[in-house]
Amino acid sequence: MTKTAIVYYSSTGTNYQLAEWAAAAAEEAGSEVKVLKVKETAPAAAIESNAAWKKHYDATQDIPEVTPDDLEWADAIIFSVPTRFGNIPGQVQSFIDTVGGLWAQGKLANKAVSAMSSAQNEHGGQEATILSLYTTMYHWGAIVVAPGYTDPVLFEAGGNPYGTSVAVAPDGEMKTDRKAIQAAVDYQAKRTVAVAKALQHME
Repeated sequence: MTKTAIVYYSSTGTNYQLAEWAAAAAEEAGSEVKVLKVKETAPAAAIESNAAWKKHYDATQDIPEVTPDDLEWADAIIFSVPTRFGNIPGQVQSFIDTVGGLWAQGKLANKAVSAMSSAQNEHGGQEATILSLYTTMYHWGAIVVAPGYTDPVLFEAGGNPYGTSVAVAPDGEMKTDRKAIQAAVDYQAKRTVAVAKALQHME
């Protein structure tokens, strides 16, 4: 059975929701799935100062934190992270910096990987954020599985060929139709699992 790790970082819940949708789709595709959060490293004062952040932080305490072992376990890895000035959050970079040992041993090579993102604005850096993640994946020797323009459902969700991305209002609500975003996530996750299965058969 194909194994899929859904790795997310979310301060107020958007990327957690994307991760949950991706997990459901991957399970529908017949994959064993782990939903894993990136460890929160922001100061407690920063979290406490934002009611939505604090609420989401408290609500997701039971979700396990991702470790390098989870990436080694997985055949497919789907990331969902918000943009920070067109780049990935520091929390995510800190985690990625811990997997050098796996990379050096070639244990991240040939894994199917894909990514999703969010920002407050339609042009708030989502594409750059996804591409910055993919740059790391290229160094791993992983197989990047972008959705491209391979299904009409992607256009309803904004048409980002690199990965599903969503604009979010200050109150945390998605600006794009939720059903359209969920459909795009569903397609992207199932496509990633399908590629992971194909790669398994090639080994």
